[in-house]
Amino acid sequence: QVQLVESGGGLVQPGASLKLSCAAEGRTFKNYTMAWFAQAPGKAREFVAAITDLGDSPTYDTSIQDRFTILIDNSKNTLHLHVRSLKSEDTAVYFCAAATAVLPYFVRHLPTKYEYWGQGTQVTVSP
Repeated sequence: QVQLVESGGGLVQPGASLKLSCAAEGRTFKNYTMAWFAQAPGKAREFVAAITDLGDSPTYDTSIQDRFTILIDNSKNTLHLHVRSLKSEDTAVYFCAAATAVLPYFVRHLPTKYEYWGQGTQVTVSP
């Protein structure tokens, strides 16, 4: 069993930056695929980024325009998402997710591939 606990969300102004964190309790990230998803009000949960502990290239949704960086800290069992130049449309609940396998690149964007989810952290971008 893996428990994922997100933190770092909040109310920020447009143009600001945030660092979201996801701490894994119960095990390490070894041979897992870790990901961030975002769910805006009234919308489905959408893929943001994914990464493994193997040092391969992270996977990003094509729409995020290089403003997001996903990082994994294996020494602390923590996943991070750095977000720059926040826009109002980035307002969402951001969820951390874990898949108990190294997923192929072409399925990492699918929520159904992830067995464990955190409770989410709210990010609100408003003047």
